[in-house]
Amino acid sequence: MQLGAFRAAAVRGEIPFPRGPCLPSLMIFAEAMMKCLWLIPGLLVFSLAGAIEIQVPDDPVVALFGRDATLCCSFSPDANFSLDKLSLIWQLTDTKRLVHSFSGGQDQLADQGGGYVNRTALFYDQLPQGNVSLLLRRVQISDEGSFTCFVRVQDYSSAAVMLQVAASYSKPNLNLEPNKNLKPGDLVTVTCLTFRGYPEAIVLWQDGQGNNFTENVTTSQVANEEGLFDVQSVLRVVLEPTSTYSCLVRNPVLQEETQASVTITGQHLTFPAVALWVTIALAICLLGLLGALAYVCRKKIRQSCKEEEENAGMEDQDEDGEEPKTGESGLKKVLFFE
Repeated sequence: MQLGAFRAAAVRGEIPFPRGPCLPSLMIFAEAMMKCLWLIPGLLVFSLAGAIEIQVPDDPVVALFGRDATLCCSFSPDANFSLDKLSLIWQLTDTKRLVHSFSGGQDQLADQGGGYVNRTALFYDQLPQGNVSLLLRRVQISDEGSFTCFVRVQDYSSAAVMLQVAASYSKPNLNLEPNKNLKPGDLVTVTCLTFRGYPEAIVLWQDGQGNNFTENVTTSQVANEEGLFDVQSVLRVVLEPTSTYSCLVRNPVLQEETQASVTITGQHLTFPAVALWVTIALAICLLGLLGALAYVCRKKIRQSCKEEEENAGMEDQDEDGEEPKTGESGLKKVLFFE
């Protein structure tokens, strides 16, 4: 078996190993043989030209969900470098699953993993300059992890690139229950909803002064079929005369923060403004009626007092012995007192 075919078969797990009591020693022996087979040509080339040095980013590559990402990997080729001498393999570090392969001047994708078909490409015009970066299209949550870049010209070297997937959370929506007939001292529930983000969010609740609520908060994050998280956070709190509640949602990878706030003032806690004006108008009408009634009563009382005084004066004249006159004027006078 040729060296390249042997390595490919080993990576794919197609080389059979006998099973039994001697399995550990045989596996150690096979591993040692593999290392030796790769070290022999490597040492020969190293003595002549030196090992290949691969450059990859130290920090994880952050890719937005659904967008394209570039996994950077490069080396410095010799002056007489030819693409026919280049063998390049991109595979998952943990499972050894083949992501992309290039050798003999063209792609070799017969053994490519099904999830990466039509989703990978190289920067072919930059290969002669040693740019062996991988373009990964339409990034999915399942793509997150470590990718290993294997490069062989005459010598052989490899390096790993970490891919971190992220997605922005939607602006939160706030719901208040109950949402009417509220008054200070009522127990209310404020619910914060945000959708389709990744990774899991950091949710904070704050009051109007920026103080965090640390109690009576329940947060749940559920992944949908795409692996994105829908977040629901519930705050239960006793209502104050004027209350402000803010829900802050942070994405720890993108360093993004989105928030929503609701403020409940004293007006909302009593009754609507229309009812207030109706009450004031009724009060004014009632005061007017009371004032009119007091005026009429006062007038009646004065008239009654005057009549009593006049009656008292007539009685005093009768007691002095004066007889009432009998004429027209006397008749009018008698009629008046009757």
